[in-house]
Amino acid sequence: MSLTDASAAAAAQITHPDGRTELTDPASIAGSPYTNPELAPVPVAKRTWTTYNYAALWIGMSHNLATYGLASGLVATAVGMSPWQALMTIAIANVIVLIPMLLNSHAGTKYGIPFPVFARAFFGVRGANLAALLRAFIACGWFGIQTWIGGQGIYTIAAVLLGSGWKNAASVGGQPWTLWLSFAVFWVVQMAIIWRGMDTLRRFENWAAPAVLVVFLVLLGWVLSKTGGVGPLLNQPAPLGWGKHFWVVFAPSLMGMIAFWSTLSLNMPDFTRFSRSQQGQRWGQILGLPTTMTFFSLISILIASGTAVIYGKAVWDPIALGADFTNPIVLIIGLATVLIATVSVNVAANVVSPSYDFSHVFPKWVSFRTGGLITGVVGVLIMPWRLYSDPGIYIFTWLGFYGGLLGAVAGVLVCGYWVIGRTELSLADLYKPGGRYWFTGGWNLAALAATLIGAVLAVGGAYGGPFPADGLVPALKPLYDYNWAVGFAAAFLVYLALSLPARSKADAPVAQAIAAQD
Repeated sequence: MSLTDASAAAAAQITHPDGRTELTDPASIAGSPYTNPELAPVPVAKRTWTTYNYAALWIGMSHNLATYGLASGLVATAVGMSPWQALMTIAIANVIVLIPMLLNSHAGTKYGIPFPVFARAFFGVRGANLAALLRAFIACGWFGIQTWIGGQGIYTIAAVLLGSGWKNAASVGGQPWTLWLSFAVFWVVQMAIIWRGMDTLRRFENWAAPAVLVVFLVLLGWVLSKTGGVGPLLNQPAPLGWGKHFWVVFAPSLMGMIAFWSTLSLNMPDFTRFSRSQQGQRWGQILGLPTTMTFFSLISILIASGTAVIYGKAVWDPIALGADFTNPIVLIIGLATVLIATVSVNVAANVVSPSYDFSHVFPKWVSFRTGGLITGVVGVLIMPWRLYSDPGIYIFTWLGFYGGLLGAVAGVLVCGYWVIGRTELSLADLYKPGGRYWFTGGWNLAALAATLIGAVLAVGGAYGGPFPADGLVPALKPLYDYNWAVGFAAAFLVYLALSLPARSKADAPVAQAIAAQD
């Protein structure tokens, strides 16, 4: 890019004293085939989210049944950790994943752009579709899993009200047909909310997350009354011990815990684009994610450990545990509260972002609302009942595999934004064919190569579940236990090696132009 072009790019945007940047003339990108109202930068005047909003967002997203299943699954038979081992694994993972999350969040706050547009700076205006769709399909999987959990809740409530005829209905595809009906009902309810908008949902979020916490504290109280206090729960023996057997399980479990929020570590710009300040979104996330996730996980682990004492086997599925309550009023109120929260979490965490992603692929034809419906359909096609069928598949196969893929994407984004670009972007060029981020026909081959290499190294050795026991590529099997870390580091280093020499020359005029403007 010449100094003249760089000067024009700098003049097209204005940077405020607090560092937030916006277009000088928002109408300048209106005619681009690569924008629509959802993808355009948020004007600074409309960035109103505070520290509380981000802390509340994380509190709401952490208090859900998938989090419970993740935490309790570590102490289930398939994994076999002690409560202390499980809590340590989760706490470490959430501190680690917070780092790339905050690094990627910075761009959303500074430029007011969602994740797919942010990815254009490194993957290319067209190439960003690859990163967007990869993240979108994984979010679809999560939407399906949460919907399946919600369907189980409806099935359990209906069984209490309608009796054994509902609970023991004829089997179809390995499940009672009434469970499939419950799944469909829960899916339709969520699609109706998405189609009508999220104003009602936001009202639910104000009380749903605390209500879920109350329900699980009551459940914990019941467990403590049956087991005689916290002591017997925390002192549960660890089948793995602290020797080599634990460390063999620890690494893939840690990667699975990181992968749990690895989608959000990429797409937090979808939310931080509305922030009043960098400090606000930063502290909101620091206060909201590790603390809330660890606390709720502690409750989940204690409950799962209690079921091991009460039933002789850890029950990792909270819906299955709820079905053991004999008081129908307690069961219905508890599960209904959890269902409302599941809707809230599912739409916020698993529909907002893929809706942006699908809209990004076809900005002139797919609206945010249509993108939400696409998310719902794909979420069913992924067959979430299989992903959630046991903790081994849930943690090691589902979380582990996609964590490695998204780790590679995160490596490219962090390297490109912080090391190569030094947090400077040309806003207008993110929406222009032929602009600074057009690269080769809209694709940045360096980013594609780095992502491919990082992904292959991370998940090429996938084993267990549907994968061969020796790994897809046996030589890479040892790396799979560290999938997210391998994908992130490999893609980061490869992208740095391929991009730094050429980009440093191209960025010099841009830096000069921005400095002259300031």
